[in-house]
Amino acid sequence: MFRLAIYLKAYKKESILGPLFKLLEAILELLLPTIVALIVNHGIGNRDTSYVMKMGGLMVIMSLLGFGSSLICQHYAARASQGFGTTLRNKLFKHVSTLSFAELDRFGTPSLINRITNDVNQMQVAVAMLIRLVIRAPFICIGAIIMAMLLDFRLSLVLIAAAPVFAVILYLIITKSAPLYRLYQKKLDKVALVLSENLSGVRVIRAFAKRQAEKKRFREASDDITATAIRVGRVSALLSPVTTLVVNAAIIAVLWVGGIHIHAGTLSSGEIIAFINYATQILLALIVVSNLIILFTKAASSAARINEVLDTTASVTNPEHPLNLSQASKPEIPAIVFDHVTFGYNATGDPALKDVSVSILRGETVGIIGGTGSGKSTFVNLIPRFYDVMSGEVQIDGVNVKDYDLSDLRSKIGVVPQKALLFSGTIADNIRMGAEHASEDQVKRAAAVAQADEFIAKLPDGYGTLVSRGGINLSGGQKQRLTIARAVAANPEILILDDASSALDFATDAALRRSLKEYSLGMTVLLVSQRVSTIRQADHIIVLEDGRIAGIGTHEQLRQDCEAYREICASQLSDSEEEAG
Repeated sequence: MFRLAIYLKAYKKESILGPLFKLLEAILELLLPTIVALIVNHGIGNRDTSYVMKMGGLMVIMSLLGFGSSLICQHYAARASQGFGTTLRNKLFKHVSTLSFAELDRFGTPSLINRITNDVNQMQVAVAMLIRLVIRAPFICIGAIIMAMLLDFRLSLVLIAAAPVFAVILYLIITKSAPLYRLYQKKLDKVALVLSENLSGVRVIRAFAKRQAEKKRFREASDDITATAIRVGRVSALLSPVTTLVVNAAIIAVLWVGGIHIHAGTLSSGEIIAFINYATQILLALIVVSNLIILFTKAASSAARINEVLDTTASVTNPEHPLNLSQASKPEIPAIVFDHVTFGYNATGDPALKDVSVSILRGETVGIIGGTGSGKSTFVNLIPRFYDVMSGEVQIDGVNVKDYDLSDLRSKIGVVPQKALLFSGTIADNIRMGAEHASEDQVKRAAAVAQADEFIAKLPDGYGTLVSRGGINLSGGQKQRLTIARAVAANPEILILDDASSALDFATDAALRRSLKEYSLGMTVLLVSQRVSTIRQADHIIVLEDGRIAGIGTHEQLRQDCEAYREICASQLSDSEEEAG
């Protein structure tokens, strides 16, 4: 947890002055019982009204000073904790954005959201309490015991004897609760996962009439976390009453021993009142300490989860000396080369691609086809270096993709993923994501190539139409066309369409292919598709089967030489279409 203290560096003043003002308040609070004892012994005992008024006025002034100090500390604690949380949250978000797909897949989206929101909030509360109470509460405990010792050392031994009892209680509570808090955070991730799946998949759930099943699933996850929370609560709830019991037992002992001393004439009434006040201060301070222990136990679990993310090193990183783009602009070499590439999503499972070697020339349109799980998406994801290969080499313009600066590499490539994802904003904003400074004419040109201009023109606000979260106010085909327009607007050297026309009808798909062919002169285009009709006119077609290349060639060549391709054609094309080629 202390590793995260570096993010308080910008708030040194608040982190130092806040506790100092709280310390001042604690000192003033500790002096009050002694002043009460003086009032009882000298003012009330001697019937000296002026002394009572004078000391009472001093108590009022001290209380006002303590109140002002508390407000100043509160102000500094708020500034420091909120600033710390903002800095840490920004650092986490920035770090997460550098992680490769492999690390993001390992953590999962719901868990990362929880860590950036819930865990950081827990750390913010811990910082605020650190500034406000971590110095004050122990100081009140120790100071009250010292002041009691100055009043009567023998009587103070009763309070000192309670300290080891309280220490044992604290130790037992912490050892029991800390593992439960860690378990609680994991189960919170599970609830977030179930909730995320339900909200994003609500249409599927309703279409298959699975609302009751999903309610039961969520209820089970919720009940599971509730059971853990109750276990944590039961353990934590013991701390305050047990602390109260120990301190009240000490107060009873003080009254009993003090009564003996008063009867013997060795202790005054004012001193016993001061002792009770100090014992009460210790009780209240120990209750605060017990709550702080619970809070910091939670914060330690959150800090461990945050550090786990920050300690994760991205498997895909920039090279120390990235290649200058001008060094890679040689038109005579292939645009893309896979040289004996093997890749798997984890080290122990079967590779998704096995010893793949292929060369794609500049300006070619290449179709990629194969059965489900054959490695089509994996193949194209290695080109922009979303993942790193296990063995072999992927080259762009004759240079290993690992030698490029990641920004430079990806600026050469336009990707349209399988899942059409749009962002909140206008349609024009979404298209300009591919080219931030694209003019209105360039945006319209990209939309026309993607066959999106027709439906955009029918919208009330045209290109200024707002896209709802995730594009839920658009159909699947409309979203796909906008994602294609976004990639086209960037005018990349390599355009990857990963099953990007699956939601389009055959007429729109055909129009899109014609338009892309006219637009993409000199551009290397990779068409990943399940449809033979989409890729049959490509310059070359790569057929993948179980992570290996089953065949490379034109549509006609593969129909003759590749059994896997013939089977795909037979399942999709009629006899007349096959004969027509």
